[in-house]
Amino acid sequence: MFSLVNRFHSHLLRLSFTTTSIRNCSNISPSFSSPLLDSNRVYTNLYGEYPVDLYSSESRGDWYRTNDILLKGRDWIINELKVSGLRGRGGAGFPTGLKYAFMPKSSESDHYLIVNADEGEVGTSKDRQILRNEPHKVIEGAVIAARAAGAQHVFVYIRGEFVNERKVLQKAINEAIEKGLILPSEYKSVLGESLVDKSDSAWPVSIVIHHGAGAYVCGEETALLESLEGRMGKPRIKPPFPAQKGLYSCPTVISNVETVSSMPTIMRRGSKWYRSLGREGNHGTKLFSISGSVNSATTVEEEMGVSLKMLIEKHGGGVEGGWENLMAVIPGGASTPMLSRKVSEYARMDYDGMREVGSGLGTGAVIVMNHQVDLIEAIARLEYFYRHESCGQCTPCREGTGILFEILEKVQSGSGKEEDLTALESTAKSMIGRTICAMGEASALPVLGLLRNFRPLLESKLK
Repeated sequence: MFSLVNRFHSHLLRLSFTTTSIRNCSNISPSFSSPLLDSNRVYTNLYGEYPVDLYSSESRGDWYRTNDILLKGRDWIINELKVSGLRGRGGAGFPTGLKYAFMPKSSESDHYLIVNADEGEVGTSKDRQILRNEPHKVIEGAVIAARAAGAQHVFVYIRGEFVNERKVLQKAINEAIEKGLILPSEYKSVLGESLVDKSDSAWPVSIVIHHGAGAYVCGEETALLESLEGRMGKPRIKPPFPAQKGLYSCPTVISNVETVSSMPTIMRRGSKWYRSLGREGNHGTKLFSISGSVNSATTVEEEMGVSLKMLIEKHGGGVEGGWENLMAVIPGGASTPMLSRKVSEYARMDYDGMREVGSGLGTGAVIVMNHQVDLIEAIARLEYFYRHESCGQCTPCREGTGILFEILEKVQSGSGKEEDLTALESTAKSMIGRTICAMGEASALPVLGLLRNFRPLLESKLK
């Protein structure tokens, strides 16, 4: 998913292309090499080793004194988020505490919280794992996030293909309501006073699951709002921003599943604990999805700033054919520029580390490609995907994605010429910063990464 708040992530990537080259990155400090301690993990059932029902979740620490957290109030929760250094885990990396502070403290209209579970970024599978195996962390986090936003209405916008995950999440909501952990205020008269009397919730909130229809662009927050309101998922022009005018023209905050589900642990263990993990400006833990030419595809929780090589070698089981057989790595989902093997040796998996090597952390989806993968064909396939998923609202994205795909196909077939590479680069650059949302840029960056790191490969295919 490419839910990019205020183009924060895109500006960082754009900056990296103009100020950083691979040649001058040799002075970057070594990456972390030690794995995350189990005692510091946010997710304790990521692989579904234990039951996901309420009783089992409570035994692992979920819903422990949640009411005490809610009673501390909105300002305390937001301050804890700020001190923790938590940044959005959906791709943008925007400071979470600051995002919630933008929500007005008083308003005549309702406030809304949207949990973005429309995981559509190519190579990403982290939110799916949370929804499957840690549903109560998502629900508890949504209640805490709603308190921080002053919202009593929560929508979980889940990808339509996540049928089983939706069922698991709904069951978790039902369990929490039945035990009184969630008090849906507008249902008081329907559910009866007995439920209200036994509820321990200090913040009444309704949680409704809404499933999307498979559009990639609905991962962008304003396109998601359009879809949720029953219209075609097309991004809105900003400003106004959702915090001022979001769902139904009311103040709204949209947060990713991983962001929301990490909040309860941060509130319980303390913001300073979370801030102690990672490095300055890149705090906490992160879920990384590892796939492609590895021996063991997986999703793993690691400390921010972990070595990209360690992720691949330790958690991914190594590159198929060995490390020397590695050709390229896409470090943060399909919409981030690929890295060469040389850079992957020392790259650090956090926001600053990826910017230093001219890429982006994105969703943390690591896609490994060895020498048996045709890089040109792979990027052309991505451009085909982006062309199909473009909402068509902006000309650079609508036309540019098709042009990029056609040029790459031409080069791949062996009929390309030198001017085609010039057109490829100029088209990709013309798409950056010229669209309403970040999808135009997201589709251009993989091409620019290919040109920057593997231009000789492209040239070898020319007539």
